[in-house]
Amino acid sequence: MACSKIFSGDLPELLYGIMRHLNDISSLYSCILVNRTWCRIAIPLLWEDPFSLRDYSIIDYYLYNLSENDKIKLKERGINSDLFPSNTLFNYPSFIKCLNTWDLHHSIDYWVADKQNNSILDLNLLYSTRLVYKLLFKLFIENEATLHTFKIEIIMERNHEFFNDVIELILQNPNFIHNVKNFMFSISYKNVNDLTEINSLLSLLTSNINSFSTIYFQFGKLDTIIKHISFMINSQKNLKKILFRSSNYPLYDSLLSLKNSNCSNTLKMITFYQINFSNISIFKEVFDHLNVMESIHMIYCRFFNSDFIQQINILNKPFKLRSLYILDNTYQIDSIQLLLQKSGVYLENFGFEFECHEIKQVLKSITEYCTKVRFLAFPGFIDQKIYSAFDIIKNIGQTLNYLDITFHGMYIDYYSDELIEISLIILKNLGQFLPFRLEYLHLFLYGTIAASDFELFLKNSQNTFIKKLLINNLIEAENEDILPNLLDKYIVKKRRVRYLGFLNNLFHLQEEYKYYNVIVKDYGDLVYGEFYDCINERY
Repeated sequence: MACSKIFSGDLPELLYGIMRHLNDISSLYSCILVNRTWCRIAIPLLWEDPFSLRDYSIIDYYLYNLSENDKIKLKERGINSDLFPSNTLFNYPSFIKCLNTWDLHHSIDYWVADKQNNSILDLNLLYSTRLVYKLLFKLFIENEATLHTFKIEIIMERNHEFFNDVIELILQNPNFIHNVKNFMFSISYKNVNDLTEINSLLSLLTSNINSFSTIYFQFGKLDTIIKHISFMINSQKNLKKILFRSSNYPLYDSLLSLKNSNCSNTLKMITFYQINFSNISIFKEVFDHLNVMESIHMIYCRFFNSDFIQQINILNKPFKLRSLYILDNTYQIDSIQLLLQKSGVYLENFGFEFECHEIKQVLKSITEYCTKVRFLAFPGFIDQKIYSAFDIIKNIGQTLNYLDITFHGMYIDYYSDELIEISLIILKNLGQFLPFRLEYLHLFLYGTIAASDFELFLKNSQNTFIKKLLINNLIEAENEDILPNLLDKYIVKKRRVRYLGFLNNLFHLQEEYKYYNVIVKDYGDLVYGEFYDCINERY
């Protein structure tokens, strides 16, 4: 098929398919330099999700397309349009496919602050940011952009006010959102009041779009919103993934909508994130109605009590629990053990909070029932439970791909001596239990790491290739050459790592390491901010 397309002159179509699946910004940038054909294919792909890249200069290229009247409005706000590009080769506003309202707002804040040399809290900046926000939406719509991913994320009052400004524009131009496949609606701002405009938009989405593939909901007890959400779930005909998030989320209504929806033969994945399962009595009847469910994720959820777990145990279908992250003191140990007995064979991702009671029994159950775990997230330890963690890693063996051991800032000084001891135990022993290959290893231990202890870890892990190695601790050495020498000896020259992200600054070694195909990155660019980030990337 590929050969026939080449000979029939369909090479651009093939190139587009290849570039779309590269999923790598640097590779797409390289494609631009090959020739005009490659450039014309790569540029639109690079501009599909522009505000996720945190490159605020892209706004200059968008605003080049403004009318003279709109440029005058900017000038009145102290933004000189003469600094915009004098010409652009592409119609960049038409390329956008993914838009997150929070990312957009955040990018504009910093862009305006730079243009006006103001603090991002300056009052004039707020007015200017609000204007640019409206102008960008106007540009996208006027240039006939059509979104396939639309994320409405309201974190603070300003997000709500800014988004209200553009809702009428969207309502008047529904083509902008009529092809959306991935929809997110998130209100984490607790004091949101007037939802009139947002309700109008949700009404449009509910009545006009029944082909969402992915839906993400996060909000509390907002009665007018839940009605639209229930209708939206009911109307979908091709829904494959859905996420419910928030400790105050009205789960009962949404579950009831799932039971009565058209997606019983399409929905394959459900994520429950920070959900309170108390007083949920319809779990069994809902899940028995879902015929093709392949992936269930329970992350930071509460109240895994016997009444709730019993509903899972009597399901007529397998409960394919892929992810479980349990919080401290919100579960009954017997209930968790029953859940792992029921679904442990499916479990691929596991983590727990720092102060989980009776965690040793939970770890024992993981070792006994869960042999397919790929991602482990441990929050550090304050006693010898670390050896139970080693047992899990050893028992899982080559299946393990992702490992995160993180001592968060919740520890108090009372534990400092013990935490230092546990950190040393990890450095001295972890390497010998690692599989031959890891996609991701993140260590955030307690305090600084002595170079001699770090060398012991490197020695013990020499048989493991680690695609991404992240260490969020300063590594102390007698002189500045010791750490680079250790990395050269155990990692770089043996090509045992693809990406390095350390708290120590390694960027002066960037060019040297490229020769060995090892890439130095900023720690923050590589780390998963939380357990869910890894799940979201892989499913």
